[in-house]
Amino acid sequence: MASFDIEKKYSKRGFIYIAGVDEVGRGALFGPVLAAAVLFPPDFFNSCCPDWAVEINDSKLLPARKRERLKNLILRAAAVGLGAASVREIERLNIHQASLLAMSRAISRLPLAPQLLLIDGSNCRLEKTPIPQVSLQRGDRLCSSIAAASIVAKVVRDSLMIQLDRVFKGYDLCHNKGYGTKKHFQALQELGPTPLHRRHFRLRI
Repeated sequence: MASFDIEKKYSKRGFIYIAGVDEVGRGALFGPVLAAAVLFPPDFFNSCCPDWAVEINDSKLLPARKRERLKNLILRAAAVGLGAASVREIERLNIHQASLLAMSRAISRLPLAPQLLLIDGSNCRLEKTPIPQVSLQRGDRLCSSIAAASIVAKVVRDSLMIQLDRVFKGYDLCHNKGYGTKKHFQALQELGPTPLHRRHFRLRI
């Protein structure tokens, strides 16, 4: 279960504004990769943590309704930035670099500058970002700020997939959210790829 222990540790070292960063859509066949940066106020995890905050966890472990409810609470409590990398950027850069680009964009769109970044993943160094960074493997299951970012990013991207399902009919995007389910691959075989399907998956069909 994620907690604010890591934020508290770095707060004691003098970091006041600490942002958690995560992305979703890295393993999808379709659509952009989307990242969120979430910066809770310092007193949020030091003294004024509300009861609902203990429910924050890796978005993949939460049911959709709880994710949606927590996303709304997070947006009220924290500063949030969103960033994306398009399918074209994924194909040009590769998915790892595109994910880092989406994270950098999310951080740049925070309404205040963080002093420390807590980033999900063991190899997620943002080379062009001068802010001190800590990469945490399975950070979305350890660190509540990262978990909150995963919740916001997933809810926003899932909502986008539901909207795009109305445009690109037959791929079951409203259910698979762009990932490689059996029904999705069957649709690719029957209908072919759309402009928003990623090239390295197109080569498999």
